[in-house]
Amino acid sequence: MSQVIVAGAGIVGLATAYELTKRGRSVTVVEKESAVARHQTGHNSGVIHSGLYYAPGSLKARLGTAGAASMRDFAREYGISVDICGKLVVATRAEQIPALERLYQRGQANGVPVRRLTPAEAAESEPYVSCVAALGVSSTGIVDYAGVCRVLVELIESGGGRVETDVEIVGVDSRSDGVTVATTEGERRAETFVNCAGLQSDRLARLAGLRPEVRIVPFRGEYYELKPAYTHLVRTLIYPVPDPTLPFLGVHLTTMINGGVHAGPNAVLALAREGYSWGAVRPADVLDYLRWPGLWRLGRRFWRTGLTEVRRSLSSQRFLASLRELVPALPDDALVPAPAGVRAQALRRDGTMVDDFSYVRASRQVHVLNAPSPAATAALEIGRVIADEAEQS
Repeated sequence: MSQVIVAGAGIVGLATAYELTKRGRSVTVVEKESAVARHQTGHNSGVIHSGLYYAPGSLKARLGTAGAASMRDFAREYGISVDICGKLVVATRAEQIPALERLYQRGQANGVPVRRLTPAEAAESEPYVSCVAALGVSSTGIVDYAGVCRVLVELIESGGGRVETDVEIVGVDSRSDGVTVATTEGERRAETFVNCAGLQSDRLARLAGLRPEVRIVPFRGEYYELKPAYTHLVRTLIYPVPDPTLPFLGVHLTTMINGGVHAGPNAVLALAREGYSWGAVRPADVLDYLRWPGLWRLGRRFWRTGLTEVRRSLSSQRFLASLRELVPALPDDALVPAPAGVRAQALRRDGTMVDDFSYVRASRQVHVLNAPSPAATAALEIGRVIADEAEQS
């Protein structure tokens, strides 16, 4: 009997399993896909976030800031490609400067190495950027998260754990003497069950007998890449001032570990939990979140924003126009499509998005119900927190 079964072999599930393995627990990771890191972990832009954006005192602030250091150190220790290149957050209009200043104050409160920059100072690192003011953040970087996951699997297995792919969970029965996890490959028994299933996490919680107060709503983030002829226009990472009412950072430009430049993402409601294109439609998924009153309440508040995002999704020229606010020199033919990602966003009944990392604990169970960005950055830190919770469940 495994001491712990972890559902989900994304970076959070693997980091949690690794931490439990280090503590001497026997761990089995169960993943329904044919390989690890197939969803959120494998579809992001590889950024190590600094902790700049997050409310002081929140889990995101504490774990994100610590994670920027621990992820960097982990990558260097195990020979994973990493580059702490820094980034700019730029105000392109004067009316954005107060929000930029609030970001500066938040970064200071979170212990982030952030500096105010004039346009001339910003141009020293990004000659093609357009701004009226900027913040420079030296601790932001890029890393190969798929490589991190491969190393985590090796460490789990060398510590006596197992990572099983092509195994889907179809039932969870928790009793006083342990947990029985029914899968498509038979039953597994454990002392503790940890749910790190990302896009399917709320469904798995309901399957395990819980009634979570949130519903996962999938938002697709669409990306482009700059053609190789234009990658010289971006040296590091360039972000806009984000909308403080939304948990998305806005369309931005990021160098990638392979030398390319990622552009995006936008944020549109996906038509399937794992819907990476407009053509990916799963009616059962759509019905699931259409029945959730929080989605309708969110829509009433942000329908204009949603319409803007859909228009940008359907028009590469609108997408390019957003990027030109940051780098006006981008030519008409700068972009080529890149694979999209899907964000698992927890949404409450009242229509508010859960802004922080969130998990719930039950008898012999821990369920991670909200782990969006910067979860990859903070994965090793989240793993420690969830391992603590698993040992107390």
